[in-house]
Amino acid sequence: MNKGLFVQMTGLSGAGKTTLAHAVQERLLEHAVENIEIIDGDEYRAGLCSDLGFSKEDRNTNIRRLGFVGRVLARNGVVAIMSAINPYEEVRQEIGGKLVYIKTGLDAVVSRDVKGLYAKALSGEISNFTGISDPFEEPATPDLVIETDKNTLHDCVTQLYEFVVENI
Repeated sequence: MNKGLFVQMTGLSGAGKTTLAHAVQERLLEHAVENIEIIDGDEYRAGLCSDLGFSKEDRNTNIRRLGFVGRVLARNGVVAIMSAINPYEEVRQEIGGKLVYIKTGLDAVVSRDVKGLYAKALSGEISNFTGISDPFEEPATPDLVIETDKNTLHDCVTQLYEFVVENI
């Protein structure tokens, strides 16, 4: 059985958090590390957090719930990787675990915009959008910084994979 680990990833929408989490999950499984759960912010928002909106209070409640799930899984031997925007430093510090900042410039995420959300936020169609009309507080002391706009996907996956392996 694995030693459990809770990793909270933070970064703007479109930075690559979920892509990296799933790629690392695949690599861990290939190397006989089992019991890995991706706590995807979008997926959990549709279920466990469907009662929440996008006010600062609701975003904090969302992250606290995801963090609680991650910590419970980790103490039961699961490698739990939380992939959520997670914009506020105070709550990131509160929920604990290993903090990984998926750092990507605004220009890069706007150009990626696979969900069309930045276009809607920039036109005013979406309010309270992190990085546009709502703040994203850069982490003060992340355990790892991965710059997805400056490195290849392979290199970013390798960085996160090695970080997880070193901590389990």
